[in-house]
Amino acid sequence: MRRNIYSMAALGILGAMTANERAAGRYLRDGDGHPSPAELAGKVKKEFNDALDAVKAVAEEALGKSKSGEQLTASLKEKADEALIKMNVLQEQVSEIEQKLGRVTKSEDERPKSLGERFVEDENVKSWLAENPTKGKADMRIKATLTSLTTDAAGSVGDAIAPTRLAGIQPLPQRRMTVRSLIAPGQMDGSTVEYVQETGFTNNAGMVAEGAAKPSSDIKLDLKSTSAKVIAHWMKASKQVLEDIPQLRSMIDARLTYGLEYKEESQLLNGDNTGQNLHGIIPQATAYSAPIALADLNMLDVIRLAMLQASLAEYPASGTVMNPIDWASIETLKDNIGRYIIGNPQGGVTPTLWRLPVVETQAMTVNKFLTGAFMMGAQVFDRWDTRVEVGYENDDFTKNLVTILGEERLALAVYRPEAFIYGDFNTALAA
Repeated sequence: MRRNIYSMAALGILGAMTANERAAGRYLRDGDGHPSPAELAGKVKKEFNDALDAVKAVAEEALGKSKSGEQLTASLKEKADEALIKMNVLQEQVSEIEQKLGRVTKSEDERPKSLGERFVEDENVKSWLAENPTKGKADMRIKATLTSLTTDAAGSVGDAIAPTRLAGIQPLPQRRMTVRSLIAPGQMDGSTVEYVQETGFTNNAGMVAEGAAKPSSDIKLDLKSTSAKVIAHWMKASKQVLEDIPQLRSMIDARLTYGLEYKEESQLLNGDNTGQNLHGIIPQATAYSAPIALADLNMLDVIRLAMLQASLAEYPASGTVMNPIDWASIETLKDNIGRYIIGNPQGGVTPTLWRLPVVETQAMTVNKFLTGAFMMGAQVFDRWDTRVEVGYENDDFTKNLVTILGEERLALAVYRPEAFIYGDFNTALAA
């Protein structure tokens, strides 16, 4: 008989899931449709106790019949099955409610919403219940919101997002070097360039009568020299990275070469002839002095007067060097009715002033200008052409490192300082 009771309990457990779902649906619709967790817990506990009493009554009845030798009837078995199923279902509900009540102190931000909470708050469910349905169903689809987070949480798919990597390396901007192109090029042997410079001439040429003594003139010469200077820099890289990033070697070569040109341009203009510096053009140039006086000077006038000064020294100017800021100031000069003086801004002409090319470079200080006969008055000599070499230095070999060296060796000869006119826009305009 006791075995029969256990068998009936097992049958009750097999049917508990369906019964639990039916009971859950009933409690969602009891009362005003929204019982509090505490009210729901009390109601379920009361029904559980009633079901437990019913099971006890059935069990006592079954034991009494067993003692008297009576056979258990089919109705009694059905009664026992029903009581056990109801008790098991209610016991599951009691456990679930108690667990939820234990978590009720957590704030909404600290815990995710339960399935039941999401069900009663779902818009589809609310809409369906508002119509007082007698049949049909309401669907609630549960899914996590996919985000780009990489944390270990539902919907975090950030780790699966692959970045878009562009090919190659985006280099820094590079200055356009232009000063060297104005100066005559040359080659040299040894370490020094020597040249003879005429420093004085007394011209006594005159008209001579027949049989009269002829006048003599004097000339003064001076030996000048300039030495070749080295411009160099290097970078160190591992053999592995040069093999793994093929374009890195060419980028290093280009960057080293650019660095040499950048320093060279500054030295050609501004080198002060101290230490290993070149003797640049500006320190040797003639100071600007307006040959004639003009009223209401502007920047265009100053350049034209500097060209005149060079021409009067018998060295007609071949170009002008200035800072890009000053060139922009000149290009934006307007006449008294607002028209650009230089010309239509939509025009694509090469920068020129008074028929001569204009070279813009930041190696020239703002508000300064240099005008002169660059091809006649100076020459740059290359002792070593720009080169990039690779080698081992110190313990590079044992560390799988290489040293990449860029260098050049050059000299600058300024034959005629009077061929170059250097001045200040601010000072010239204020004079």
